Amino acid sequence: MTAPGTVRETPARRGTPGRGAPARPPGYGLVRRGRASFLLHRRSAAVTAALAAALAAAVVASLCLGETATAPSEVVRVLLGLPSPDELVVGTLRLPRVVLGLMVGAALGVAGGLIQTVARNPLASPEIIGVTHGAAAVTVGAMTFGLTSYALLPYLSVAGGMLAAALVYVFAWRRGLGAARFVLIGLGFSVALRSVTQLFMTKGDFLAAQQAQVWMTGSLNGRGWEQAAPLGWALLAALPAVLWCARALRRAALDDDTATALGVRLGRVRLGLTATGVVLASVATGAAGPVDFVALLSPQIARRLTRTAQIPLLATALLGALVVTLGDLLARRILAPVELPVGVLTAAIGAPYLVWLIARGRTGGRP
Repeated sequence: MTAPGTVRETPARRGTPGRGAPARPPGYGLVRRGRASFLLHRRSAAVTAALAAALAAAVVASLCLGETATAPSEVVRVLLGLPSPDELVVGTLRLPRVVLGLMVGAALGVAGGLIQTVARNPLASPEIIGVTHGAAAVTVGAMTFGLTSYALLPYLSVAGGMLAAALVYVFAWRRGLGAARFVLIGLGFSVALRSVTQLFMTKGDFLAAQQAQVWMTGSLNGRGWEQAAPLGWALLAALPAVLWCARALRRAALDDDTATALGVRLGRVRLGLTATGVVLASVATGAAGPVDFVALLSPQIARRLTRTAQIPLLATALLGALVVTLGDLLARRILAPVELPVGVLTAAIGAPYLVWLIARGRTGGRP
């Protein structure tokens, strides 16, 4: 019973706007922090948290396991800067390698997500469209003809990757960027640049060519802070661009007619996303060599896990870091004491996935 002249309010149903309650799409929750509020995709948040926990466990396992096992308590002491008998093994030998693997995996994952968004094709990863091989060609050329400073390799890789991406972009542009044409032309450049790399290794110094051959497999073996530090600075410099890309992904997914109607400068957005992805893939390649298929796998798996329309960059970065960290751990232990390059493990996982992705596309499945 209600008194005359009063109105009985009914609570708003979930997903529909009511009085004083803003509408929000299904699967999203409203988070309030003081006067500020924002929508949060619940499944994305849960997947991101799970990936972060799995990555933390993988890092601890990678620091503990090796030719000599280290107790987790000693690993914690080393990370906190406390004296420990395992400081040399953990802090000097394993920690730089793990940190480098984290940065390489995250950079490749985000790079793949950005390039796949621009091309609207799940096959358009840096190693498929020639960016990785462009970076590798310049880096191997420098290594085999006398450049020994590893600090310069990430920057030379950026130059090679940007040049390869520019050539692919120019040749693929025909009143727009066709997804199939972009991938096919990228494949052509990838094969040509691989041949250039082999030529450098044949004509260069023999010992340097042997080192370049190991580097070409995508390896973290023997890596130290001298390789991790330049990559860290490069990624830190690219962080503002990555944050901008995270906001621009939704606009990049628009078709040309819709973007024009909304006044979105789609060409600039796509160019910015492509340039950022190329830089990330190139600096990662310069630090660890071509670690294949991480950039191909991570974005699509992250999108399927979160079930979002756009590729989630944070989940993609965590997944890429997890793939490289676990791959390196398996590469060190699967044939111990022999250490395999991490690129061998990622290629063994990624090649069947690539075949499945192409076959699914041919049968009419959603890519």
